[in-house]
Amino acid sequence: MHNPNPVTIVMIEDDEGHARLIEKNIRRAGVTNEIVAFPNGTGGLDYLLGPDRSGLVNRGRALLVLLDLNLPDMTGVDILKLVKSNEHLKNAPVVVLTTTDDKVEIQRCYELGCNVYITKPVNYESFAHAIRQLGLFFSVIQVPEAV
Repeated sequence: MHNPNPVTIVMIEDDEGHARLIEKNIRRAGVTNEIVAFPNGTGGLDYLLGPDRSGLVNRGRALLVLLDLNLPDMTGVDILKLVKSNEHLKNAPVVVLTTTDDKVEIQRCYELGCNVYITKPVNYESFAHAIRQLGLFFSVIQVPEAV
């Protein structure tokens, strides 16, 4: 069944090279969804939560958040907490995509409600391949609308 409300991918990634690589390889996997990219947490949160910070701005929209943990202005963990504690956004899948493979950090992200945690491979080709796989995953998962 065709989803009349396509999923918007919200990418919060401060590394411009990584952001381009992620978008390019998601597209290569055949994903045509809108990708809204933010180079910092502030911009991403403004978009997700709206000016009143309630999250109501995205009611009825299907969102998927692609989140780097190491941002210049705040931690991705803080963003994860805010998204998952917001009544309108809490069901939006959050994919953490970061260079951090610290087991404590991974555990913490899952406890806070992240849906998928991916460590960015250092090698360019491995990273590109991982993102293409992620794109294939995006093309099949079902995402709930914000309530």
